[in-house]
Amino acid sequence: MTTVQHVAFIGLGAMGFPMAGHIARGGFSTTVHNRSPGPRENWKATYPGSWAASPREAAEGADVVCLCVGNDDDVRSVVYGDTGVLASMGPETLLIDHTTTSAELARELHAACHEKGVGFLDAPVSGGQAGAETGQLTVMLGGNNDHVDMAIPVLHCYAKSIKHMGGPGTGQLTKMVNQICIAGLVQGLAEALNFAQRAGLDGEAVIEAISQGAAQSWQMDNRYKTMLAGDFDFGFAVDWMRKDLGIVMKTANEVGAALPVTALVDQFYADVQQMGGGRWDTSSLIARLKTKSSA
Repeated sequence: MTTVQHVAFIGLGAMGFPMAGHIARGGFSTTVHNRSPGPRENWKATYPGSWAASPREAAEGADVVCLCVGNDDDVRSVVYGDTGVLASMGPETLLIDHTTTSAELARELHAACHEKGVGFLDAPVSGGQAGAETGQLTVMLGGNNDHVDMAIPVLHCYAKSIKHMGGPGTGQLTKMVNQICIAGLVQGLAEALNFAQRAGLDGEAVIEAISQGAAQSWQMDNRYKTMLAGDFDFGFAVDWMRKDLGIVMKTANEVGAALPVTALVDQFYADVQQMGGGRWDTSSLIARLKTKSSA
């Protein structure tokens, strides 16, 4: 197994920027690339490492290449072609995709990498921007055991939990399960807090009373204050959640899984987008209820 020394990271958004920083501060020689120049220059000013003008240049000489971009098409644009990472990755290197994508793309990338002797892991993450910044992400892996072993030292730089789920695509399928759970939980919390306020209760006192019992959740612990205050200018954006739920619904149709609540919550998020909240945190579902209550 190759000893990892040099890592490339493609995509310096709200998640990728700190994740790449943790790698650089974790003792790995790190080269980054971002489509727009501003973030890569800011990253270079913040962390030890260098930036490259293209994905291909960033991947040259790297043992491991990590991706964290927007969607399936964005991944393809930085992997394939003359300027993509596969153009410069050699045998026994490893490509790790942290982007939340379709399982179909994960299997496609695994096949394309295999043809070149390159390893591949689909490795979506959960924990949001806060988890990326604090290095406390959860990583769900799909791929071969040998590639998981090679990835672990890099993943430990920003992950508190790493779980190998199975073959190519299983990491992405597990992330879909994650998003299904979150959609229902956030909607339930939004309805509960809106009900408490409409009933004249002290919202914070309510959470203090119920948060140690069966109703407790990560969303309750970390989002109730901002939901009560109507503060949503942070966190995991509604636009991103709708992209993820679109992948979930398509896959559910393919595997024959009924997702009635998830489909409904997806439409609620569409309502939030119509309110101008596409960049709001997913907890903004309560804003839709407040609008409905006052109508």
